[in-house]
Amino acid sequence: MRRMTRFPVLMLLILIISLGFSAFGKERKEVKPERYNSREYWVSVLVKIADPVLKNLSKAQLRAKMPVDCKEEKRKEVAHLEAFGRTLAGITPWLELGPDKSPEGKLRATYIDLTRKALANAVDPSSPDFLNFSAKHGQQPLVDAAFLAQGLLRGYTQLWEPLDQQTKQNIVNALKSSRSIKPGENNWLLFRAIIEAFLLKSGNSGDMEPITYALSKHESWYKGDGAYGDGADFHWDYYNSFVIQPMILDITKVLKEHGTSQIIPYDKALKRAQRYAAVQERMISPEGTFPPIGRSLVYRFGAFQVLSQIALLKELPAGVSPAQVRTGLSLVIYRLMEAPNTFDAQGWLKLGMFGYQPNIGEYYITTGSLYLCSVGLLPLGLPANDPFWTSPAQDWTSKKVWQGIDLPADHAYKESN
Repeated sequence: MRRMTRFPVLMLLILIISLGFSAFGKERKEVKPERYNSREYWVSVLVKIADPVLKNLSKAQLRAKMPVDCKEEKRKEVAHLEAFGRTLAGITPWLELGPDKSPEGKLRATYIDLTRKALANAVDPSSPDFLNFSAKHGQQPLVDAAFLAQGLLRGYTQLWEPLDQQTKQNIVNALKSSRSIKPGENNWLLFRAIIEAFLLKSGNSGDMEPITYALSKHESWYKGDGAYGDGADFHWDYYNSFVIQPMILDITKVLKEHGTSQIIPYDKALKRAQRYAAVQERMISPEGTFPPIGRSLVYRFGAFQVLSQIALLKELPAGVSPAQVRTGLSLVIYRLMEAPNTFDAQGWLKLGMFGYQPNIGEYYITTGSLYLCSVGLLPLGLPANDPFWTSPAQDWTSKKVWQGIDLPADHAYKESN
């Protein structure tokens, strides 16, 4: 009797397991590239990330509604500026396209309005959501005042120019209040420099000395082959992409427009960034993953800001097509955004690189820090009819190589003296 009862049980287990594998396979087949390799998906990701920040701040409810997860209690006071400044740095190229009559253009009009209201509340001293920009809250406000300034540079015509004079003056006052914070001798020099670059562009007495100093130091820290040190030392992390190269590009662009002499000319900065972008494209694995190297991995696909920015500028290096960048980045973004527990029940990002991984977050990380992922979406600043969006899907470099496709050799970038 025992043998007869075991047999049906065994068969039942095999059937359950086989059905499980069948269902798993069916689920995997349903996740077709068309689901995420599109502008529509990228817009949906941007909106999902930005929504809680912009909607709450536009109503002066960000402090009241935003949960703050962090390891150091004192960092809670700076988390709200982190969330807003970093969201702004990523969303503004898309907003800069302006409104139009298309469904996306109407959606953009909504977010332009939300962002202008959020800006007004963030810098109004009488607002419940007046954010912390000054040294009395430590050094961190300098970082996110810088991302806010970077966002204003990237969204200058849709955000800065239409603002009322009082809001403009409040923004200038807030940014200048961060001048009391002394940056360290590393990538932090660029935070002060980009604030001054925005003040210079907007005609608000930008100080050239911190800009010159930051560019001079970074020129001395350039290590070759498209990479800078973070200070005098080279770091295996993504800070060339999180901060260094994008801010150097945005700062030197302002100086070029202003006709001001540059320690690092814009064209030189662009060539270095092009090489770094080429390396980044090769770091996307065939499966849409990338090496978890270095600190601040909780910024997720913000690690690819340089590749995204070079795509936005339509300056991708030779041999790297817009279609392969879109296709590779789309899979990276999809994998990270669809990971379980990436968002909480109210739609706020949670600490982690792939889902919820609080131990990956360093002592300086808060919920607000996570919103730097938005800078991985910069190509949304290209119009919907751009080849970046309209070209058929194309495999990226590592996927081609691991399929056995014979590609030209990769070579280091060397500058001519």
